[in-house]
Amino acid sequence: MGKRTSGRNVHGIILLDKRLGVSSNRALQEVRRLFNANKAGHTGALDPLASGLLPLCFGEATKVSALMLDDDKRYQVTVQLGVMTDTGDAEGVVIATKPVPALTLAELETCLQAFTGAIDQVPPMYSALKHNGKKLYELAREGITVERKARHIHIYELHLLAFSENQLILEVACSKGTYIRSLAEDIGDALGTCGTVTALRRLKAGRFSIADAYTIEQLSDMDGQTLNAALLAVDVPLQDIPAVQLTEQQAIAIRYGQTINHENASLGTVRLYHDAAFLGLGEMLLDAKIAPKKLFNMNNEQHPAIAGS
Repeated sequence: MGKRTSGRNVHGIILLDKRLGVSSNRALQEVRRLFNANKAGHTGALDPLASGLLPLCFGEATKVSALMLDDDKRYQVTVQLGVMTDTGDAEGVVIATKPVPALTLAELETCLQAFTGAIDQVPPMYSALKHNGKKLYELAREGITVERKARHIHIYELHLLAFSENQLILEVACSKGTYIRSLAEDIGDALGTCGTVTALRRLKAGRFSIADAYTIEQLSDMDGQTLNAALLAVDVPLQDIPAVQLTEQQAIAIRYGQTINHENASLGTVRLYHDAAFLGLGEMLLDAKIAPKKLFNMNNEQHPAIAGS
């Protein structure tokens, strides 16, 4: 995420269909320049090898980007069997090869079923997780391997779309924290061989779908008005959170950081609105009060229409 001192205060979310061969940060900066936006960030990186859905947040929308990191994801992945690389994907160096046994459809389906549901997964060395303050991929590049604790993840769906004697094409719906490269390696091992990712495409992230995403070419062809119209409102990712309508006096008090009285049945986090304007997030307390939690400031600045309650 970054902020600069010149440009526009743009607030909203763009769904980008990231192309192959570029980092998520480079893709973000390309789109940021199109909007001339002061502040921007993405919601979970895609490797250069991967393509697909990358939600980009501008201005006040960067305040919800951390929440979007927790979203479930859906991918299409191609797994090359019989090959293992140091990175777990085709960008790495081959470190092992194994014969691929003749596999039946029934054997493949049984294997995939074993990886469906709640499972433990050891993160790869080539990841941004930290060990003693240093990122694992930095250690890996120095030839250092450290022990990593297995993490609990959830594979909601794991479908076989196509297969040949040494290649699987899978569709995976998974929880946050899932490493598709590790999943590919583990599946290869379970099939009596090894495996590595040769293609990866993100299809969904939370409530967002690749069907609604724009390529950089499409965005580049838009004029300013069309670009602004393509922005999603900052509260779109928050639609599963209950909404509360405030009076003008309540809205003023909340903006000043004050706790307000409000009769509402939904305890916990709530979305706050006044006259259809999204104010931010509050916390509904037991004593019929709402305390401000994360407020948004979009007055008199460029932003799309509010999604509403």
